[in-house]
Amino acid sequence: MLSVKEQMNMNKKCIDVIKLSVPNKPEYVSVIRLTASGIANRMGFDIEKIEDIKVAISEACTNAITHGICKEEANFNVDFYSHEEKLVISVYDNGKGCLNHNIKTPNLKEPKEGGLGVFIIRSLMDDVEISSNNGKGTVIKMTKYVGDDI
Repeated sequence: MLSVKEQMNMNKKCIDVIKLSVPNKPEYVSVIRLTASGIANRMGFDIEKIEDIKVAISEACTNAITHGICKEEANFNVDFYSHEEKLVISVYDNGKGCLNHNIKTPNLKEPKEGGLGVFIIRSLMDDVEISSNNGKGTVIKMTKYVGDDI
């Protein structure tokens, strides 16, 4: 979860903030994808970048559902910060958290099922920050810039 100071800094040039609290169920990922698509479209992202955002947010939500909160009746959260030049998306849970150094780059020559989520997110988004505190959950903060690739 973002601190008050971080939220204030993000709101300096922020146009809109959309916050969702989502049931910890895979069937709601499509709702989050549609929300992301609508926001990105409104901001002027092209279709290719919108698809990248949708895939990245699906991976982040799947991680929150799978590795975050273990109780189905609990929720995880998705915040969208719409700026003039970028979209910042934070997906966070209140689960057990993980150690960031345990997130390894996958061996693409010998792929296995699972373990590619963070790699995919980093490949599709312009900036990615992952913070996790043992026992306090994980935040995946993803940024995509409008316009030319950076």
